[in-house]
Amino acid sequence: MSDVTVYYDASCPLCRREIAFFQGRADADFVDISNPDNVPPDLTASAAMARFHVREASVLHQGAAAFAALWRTTPGFKSVGKVAALPGIRHALEGAYRAFLVVRPAIQRVVRGRAAPVKCR
Repeated sequence: MSDVTVYYDASCPLCRREIAFFQGRADADFVDISNPDNVPPDLTASAAMARFHVREASVLHQGAAAFAALWRTTPGFKSVGKVAALPGIRHALEGAYRAFLVVRPAIQRVVRGRAAPVKCR
């Protein structure tokens, strides 16, 4: 068991692709939260599905801070993760992450190869 747990949505093709890159590289455990039984007690299923979450030791990070935590556990990304955690950088990355969340459904449609609305957030 690692001190880092990554909570990801395996029902989302975009999420699966990104997590596939980190699995086997990052020193982390990966938990599919598209199954509500896997959602930790200190997180709701809807909150887990709405944003990216990573637990580092006892701290539950979300959004850009969660990516920084994941990167700090991944060889080749550790320095990026440390820089991403700096207050000004973290704030800018969080803004970019929030903007990404707005366009994510359209990107998911492209990844899925269809134009129908998607459930994954």
